[in-house]
Amino acid sequence: MSSEKKIRKIGILTGGGDCPGLNAVIRGVTKPAFDFGLKVMGIFDGFEGLVEGKANELYDKDVSGILNRGGTILGSSNKGDPFHWPEMYDGEIKIVDRSQKALDNYNAWDLDAVIAIGGDGTMNIAQRLREMGMNIVGVPKTIDNDLQATDLTFGHDSAVFVVAEALDRLHTTASSHHRVMVIEVMGRYAGWIALNGGLAGGADIILIPEIPFEWQYVYDKVISRNMRGKRFSIICVAEGAKPLGEEMKIKEIDNKRTDAIRLGGIGEYVSNKISQETGLETRFTVLGHLQRGGIPTPFDRILSTKFGTSAIELVMERKFGRMVALKGDRIIDIDIRDAIAHQKLVEPDNQAVKAAKAVGVSFGTKYL
Repeated sequence: MSSEKKIRKIGILTGGGDCPGLNAVIRGVTKPAFDFGLKVMGIFDGFEGLVEGKANELYDKDVSGILNRGGTILGSSNKGDPFHWPEMYDGEIKIVDRSQKALDNYNAWDLDAVIAIGGDGTMNIAQRLREMGMNIVGVPKTIDNDLQATDLTFGHDSAVFVVAEALDRLHTTASSHHRVMVIEVMGRYAGWIALNGGLAGGADIILIPEIPFEWQYVYDKVISRNMRGKRFSIICVAEGAKPLGEEMKIKEIDNKRTDAIRLGGIGEYVSNKISQETGLETRFTVLGHLQRGGIPTPFDRILSTKFGTSAIELVMERKFGRMVALKGDRIIDIDIRDAIAHQKLVEPDNQAVKAAKAVGVSFGTKYL
């Protein structure tokens, strides 16, 4: 494909898990694209649609009124990795490479570029397809906020809002019944949702993957609060959190996914241990996909729109293999390879960690 070929037609897909703000990005890409005179193909169900040839042209009516809608009008999938494609052979699932099929459909649709919206998994796939010759621009999406290259990913603020609101509600029932309430939140290997949601929601204990906790300090915290007349405690625990010397709780293994591990169960585990060792009445709640659902916050609507409009600008400038990112109050672009080089995890000296400790939040360690 000549580098001088005029951009006439692009594709857009949403990969990985859904989150609030995806539709705002689709709108942010598509409306300016129409002004540039481009045709836009909406590719269904992430990279699955690229492999299976599922796409439709988008029109203005398709992207009107979707700014505040959660989910994605294009559908998504976290099992559609073209390089890790599950197919049934003789009654067994085999993992095969279908990346060439994705490239064939890209060429058959006569696309000049694809805008891929997703997290680290999506960006890794995008980079590999870029190396095969596909023109790709990335937009970072994940409620986990674990992409190093951007200060924030859209979807995170909305997830934190859900967690904070849930903790507000748990405070009232916990105080009424004098219970320890444990809430398990998403985040996989990064503790940003638990940290920011717990801080915003007034959690007494926050447990995250980056800071392995010790049981005795968790027990001491809830007992101390009880003895001081605070007859309830709120614990916000990330799904990837683990006690010192123990492994993460794995709910299931799904080999259809590139990352086959599905975490879950730490909330119940923490709840049962506290109940057994302290005698305090304890309950647990798993927020699960509630964190992904619903409308995006105003912050995420704005960030998503900025990302979408910046992504289409990169396409028109033929700056392929780049991902848009937030740095301070500016939207910049970086090489996708740099974006996926390192996962963004919570550092123990992070300002939010320091602030939480300063107001008495315990992380299940000796010094709060």
